[in-house]
Amino acid sequence: MTDQDRNERHYLLPEVVARVKNLELIAKFIVEGFLVGLHKSPFHGFSVEFSEHRQYMPGDNIRDIDWKVYGRTDRFYIKQYEEETNLKAYLLLDVSGSMGYTSHGITKLQYATYLAAALAYILIKQRDAVGLGLFAHKLMKYLPPKSTPSYLKFLFRSLEQAEPQPVSTSVSETLHLMAEKIKRRGLIILLSEFLYEDADKILEGIRHFRYYNHEVLVFNILDPKDWFFDFTDEVTFVDLESGDEMKTQPYLIRRDYRNLIEAFYKSLRTGCYNMQVDFQNIFTREPFDKALIRFLLKRQRLM
Repeated sequence: MTDQDRNERHYLLPEVVARVKNLELIAKFIVEGFLVGLHKSPFHGFSVEFSEHRQYMPGDNIRDIDWKVYGRTDRFYIKQYEEETNLKAYLLLDVSGSMGYTSHGITKLQYATYLAAALAYILIKQRDAVGLGLFAHKLMKYLPPKSTPSYLKFLFRSLEQAEPQPVSTSVSETLHLMAEKIKRRGLIILLSEFLYEDADKILEGIRHFRYYNHEVLVFNILDPKDWFFDFTDEVTFVDLESGDEMKTQPYLIRRDYRNLIEAFYKSLRTGCYNMQVDFQNIFTREPFDKALIRFLLKRQRLM
């Protein structure tokens, strides 16, 4: 790997990305670093082509031919318009209080926001349409899907303004609401940590999407301590959604906690698998390429 490659992949690291204040730059850095790594990886055969044109097909209106492109390539290409997009994708981002937790400087909400921005950037550059829903105890904000490049600034602005809400999460209610709201079959990308709700209720919400033939990709965003619970000293835990406090010695409850958390996420993962829904644990210390590869695998299957 060249020094340039290393510099590009540097921007896949959450702690590096967090130093950049502009979300548009963050999205570009993540995607460019990802594409460098993709080229050098076993996944280099994936097509990540950013184009606003498609090849001319018999029956197309010749008035839509881009003659400038023809002059450069000696081939006929049609300028694509918004209604010709391949896919409508919906980014559903959990902004509840618990997403504001971090043990190392990057909150779950920050990580999920950076990932959502990178996904929106890739999707729109591929001429797919992207919508955004921010939710906590209810749907807080909704932007319908569009594919025009200028729409990115509205998506980025809404993501930049996202703040953890001091309220309890209701993932299942949001999923039911959105499943009824979205008419056309699309790709649902859900970014949450699900810790405050019953697994069966969450799965019922996801099943509602599958009932309408939506494809679903779930990113379970976790701080490492959410999973490993490797606190060493006596700790006072504060519920970021209710404000309740509890003082405990973590080593006394670590085994029980780990058994419960693993059983909870196993239930979610198994339920998703049975519905042919992709479910991926993502830790906030992990580079962003893990999630983007999972997205590409899903996107390729939909082509």
